[in-house]
Amino acid sequence: MTNPFSLEGKVALVTGANTGLGQGIAVALAQAGADIAAAGISPPTETEARVKALGRRFVSIEANLTSIEPVARLLRETLDGLGGVDILVNNAGLIRRADAVDFSEQDWDDVMNVNIKSAFFLSQAVGRHFIVQGSGKIINIASMLSFQGGIRVPSYTASKSGIAGITRLLANEWAGKGVNINAIAPGYMATDNTAQLRADEARNKSILDRIPAARWGEPSDLGGTAVFLASRASDYVNGAVIPVDGGWLAR
Repeated sequence: MTNPFSLEGKVALVTGANTGLGQGIAVALAQAGADIAAAGISPPTETEARVKALGRRFVSIEANLTSIEPVARLLRETLDGLGGVDILVNNAGLIRRADAVDFSEQDWDDVMNVNIKSAFFLSQAVGRHFIVQGSGKIINIASMLSFQGGIRVPSYTASKSGIAGITRLLANEWAGKGVNINAIAPGYMATDNTAQLRADEARNKSILDRIPAARWGEPSDLGGTAVFLASRASDYVNGAVIPVDGGWLAR
């Protein structure tokens, strides 16, 4: 094995890659050698520029994952545009905040549809392709709330607990077919999803006080773990949920 972390010649489909964690992961995979198909509701202009600057091919696919209607098209356009697919990153996600006593059905359904339903059915579609070709890597984006309960985010907590569950389920069914399914659980990251928390002085301080690394994470902090899980280096890793949290869970 020359470089077990190389992704030269590989194609990665990354959802929600226009900003934040998805962008950080897409760029890291491209740095390791992968071509990128980016799926999302807004044009991933900055991500495209950064990937192409690395000399990698890039395909942008417009898709709203509040329903599973685009799932088959995502796979087809990736195959048509880049000639194959070897890696799937289920990163697209929503969060809605309200007290549990006031939480609406709409906020429940919107979050669950994107975070868990679409992630499962996209994994199913791409997984069928991986099983036929005898190899493939699926990386789900979990959360600290895959381990903990959280506050004022009922559907987000339920969906991220579900991501940990389906990661293990799919590993049980597909590990013997050459497919690796694992998850990354980011800690508190400086993204649009956490803007409200960082703007709240008291909450921001309480979060930072618990993180041994004493800082919010950046999207680039996920890059090394993503490359590991996408590469041959992780061929005997299956069903894992790996925290990248600055030590939050160790506290």
